[in-house]
Amino acid sequence: MSEIIKVGMADLKTCVSPNGVTTLGLGSCVGIAIRDPVTKIGGLAHIMLPDSKAIKNGGLSVPKFADTGIAELVLQMEKLGAKRSRMVAKIAGGATMFSFQGGSSAMGQVGQRNVEATKAKLKELKIPILAEDTGANYGRTVIFYPETGEFHIRAVGRSESVI
Repeated sequence: MSEIIKVGMADLKTCVSPNGVTTLGLGSCVGIAIRDPVTKIGGLAHIMLPDSKAIKNGGLSVPKFADTGIAELVLQMEKLGAKRSRMVAKIAGGATMFSFQGGSSAMGQVGQRNVEATKAKLKELKIPILAEDTGANYGRTVIFYPETGEFHIRAVGRSESVI
């Protein structure tokens, strides 16, 4: 019997087929699903912010940021036996959830910045992005199955999609 493992906000989890991983409430946050199609090892990171270097004080929450969370997810998958050279990714989220006056403010563009930082980190790690469902102005809930690579995306008032 397979299990669906819950990933919280600013969190990441790995799993092995036939299990899956899910996260709720991807607004401006981005869900990064990575798998090794040979070993069927996968994982999901729910990142909130693009860059850990922008935070000066306080403890660093590794999964909270695209630059540190994606690297940590890859490391944990490698510890389970996945090979980075075979890893592929799918991403979802990065919505513009609130419009602020002067909509080009950094705060108003956090979703877009999260997507850009996610793509940059995956490129740096040489992990290709096979599909994405990003942007727009609505939140998403996702479920990822490393066995098949299916990334199910649900949003209120929309049909479920699979990328």
